[in-house]
Order: sequence, then C-alpha cells, then structure tokens
Amino acid sequence: MTTNQNSTEKLHEEILAEARKESEEIIARAKHDAETFLTSADAVAERTRQEKLDQARAEADLKSGLIRATIPVETGRLRTSRVEALLESVHEEAQKQLMSREGFEYRETVIALASDAISKMTGDVFVVKLSWADKDILGDGLAEEIAVRVSRSVNITVSLEQDITGSGVIVEEGEGRQVWDNRLLKRLERLWPELRRLIAVETSLVLKRGLGGSTL
Repeated sequence: MTTNQNSTEKLHEEILAEARKESEEIIARAKHDAETFLTSADAVAERTRQEKLDQARAEADLKSGLIRATIPVETGRLRTSRVEALLESVHEEAQKQLMSREGFEYRETVIALASDAISKMTGDVFVVKLSWADKDILGDGLAEEIAVRVSRSVNITVSLEQDITGSGVIVEEGEGRQVWDNRLLKRLERLWPELRRLIAVETSLVLKRGLGGSTL
C-alpha cells in the first residue's frame, strides 16, 4: 500500500510540474505575442502619424502656393479698381466744372467750339445753335467772330433755341445734311477715352500701354 501511495503521489507531482511548465510556456508566449503586438501597433501608429503629418504639410504647401499665386492677381485687381475710381472722380469733376463754367471764359469757348466744328465740315452756310439761356451771356457779334476764326469764307447764323440744353454749340450745315454737336459735355464724352489714357499715363497711374482709348 505504501509503495502504491508513493507512486501515486509521484505521478501527481509530475503532472503538476508538467502543468506548471506548460502554463509558464503559455504565459511566456502570451507575453511575447503581446510585446510583438504592442511593438507592431506602435509602428503602425507612428507610420499613420507620419503619413498624416506629411499630408498636412503637403496641403499646407499647396494652399500656401495658391495664396502666393493669387497675390499678384488680387494686387492687380485692386490697383485697377483704384485707378478706375480715381479716373472716374476726375471725370466727374470735369463735368462739374464744365456745367458751372469754372476756369474758362465762356464766350471765347463758344467761338472756339463753333469755329472748330465748321472747319471740319463741308459747305459755306451754317447755323450755330445755342441755348436760349446763353442770350445775355454771349452778347452781339458772335457770328462775325466765329467766321473770322474759320479759314474759308462762310455764312454763319446764330440761333438761340428753347429746346437746347447745356453749354456749348450745335452746328448745322445750311441744308441740314451735317450736324456737329459740340456742346461741352458731348465733347467731353467723345474725348474722354483718350483723355483718361493721357491722365493715367502722365500721373503715373499706369504704364503707357496700361489703358486704351482713342479720340473720337
């Protein structure tokens, strides 16, 4: 009985020892696998972080490049807008001065406008039409003074009319085949494209080829 009992206890101890050994091996493998997993997870996380960082840098570089590319365009647009605003203010001021007849002798201006128009028209009989409001300002002898300024012999009649508005003259050839509207605001309208170009160039608002326009 004692021998059998000892054998049983020994077998029991061997089984326990084998179980402990296998448990330790399982635990060791589990630890190894866990460490491997954690190392791999760290690597993946670092790779992911680096990829996102690279992507963010690439997007930042792209946006920065786009912004830099638009700066000259936006600067040009703002400058053009500013130049146009300044020229428009000059245009408006010119209109005001012409309407108020500031800075020039009106009678002399009317004579120059009429003679200039007649010099560019064919024929020898003309009617110079003016606003009735200019009657007292212009006085007598206007037709003769206009004729003196024309380089050929012409017959001129001055007509003050109720339906004409604005300063300046409308010249009509005797048979009505030619009409030249040389009122001040109409003349400014025709000349403005070239005037605005010259103003912009002379004041260095733009380069010489910066603005178009021609005299009409």
